[in-house]
Amino acid sequence: MQYRAIGVLAYKEFRDCIRNRWVLAVTLIFAAFALAITYFGAAQQGTVGFRGIEATIASLVSLVIYLVPLIALILGFDAIVGERERGSLDLLLSMPVTRVELLLGKFLGLAAALAGATLIGFGAAGALLMFSAPAGSWHHYLGFMFSAVLLGLAFLSLSMLVSVLAADRGRASATAIVVWFFFVLVYDLLLLGLLVATGGRFGADALPYLLLLNPADVFRILNIFGMDEVRTWYGLTQVFPQGWASPLPLVAVMLGWIIIPLALASWRFRK
Repeated sequence: MQYRAIGVLAYKEFRDCIRNRWVLAVTLIFAAFALAITYFGAAQQGTVGFRGIEATIASLVSLVIYLVPLIALILGFDAIVGERERGSLDLLLSMPVTRVELLLGKFLGLAAALAGATLIGFGAAGALLMFSAPAGSWHHYLGFMFSAVLLGLAFLSLSMLVSVLAADRGRASATAIVVWFFFVLVYDLLLLGLLVATGGRFGADALPYLLLLNPADVFRILNIFGMDEVRTWYGLTQVFPQGWASPLPLVAVMLGWIIIPLALASWRFRK
């Protein structure tokens, strides 16, 4: 594998994102929403201002689950199928680069753009929080930003798989929207409906492991179990195995959500 070729392709993809100001737009969106939630998150209780880091992260988790997967899917859904429709895919493949190197180069370039926008956007709110929060709690916010990057990369990997499998950009965009609806809105409703319909007799024991089949739920659990106060609010400690309730196995699951769809896309793209 030619790592230099992958690096050149990744740099070109990242530079294209910079040129069309995509990174700037997403960074401003992340920063605006994060600052608004950080400052006005307690408005329903009649107060405004910066709250504790744990309360702020609990509010930002919901924002990230809706916003980051959607932006990652929009960013990557036409990475391959778009080149195919424009006729530039054959030109790229005529160069001394393999299909796997092309796929990895595009993924790494888009991943760098998405990770940069996420870290800078949410870092702006984090910088303000750190003036009012004790230094001992800063690592919670750093862990939250790191897990947000992993969530974005997981859905970017899914979007690359969609882009390879789709016949045209229209079908790719429709599939990307379906993927977002399923993992962000529908999956948890299906699990809850199964438990309620069966009175908890079916699926209750498997529920913690079924949650791991959704990267959005893995992100939620990763942040919940990192903070004592938030853990109590959600009450998942009653149903989630203690053996999985640490960052390392949950990060490993999230890495699986990044690697497996990308490996499937690579396998299909070589055919």
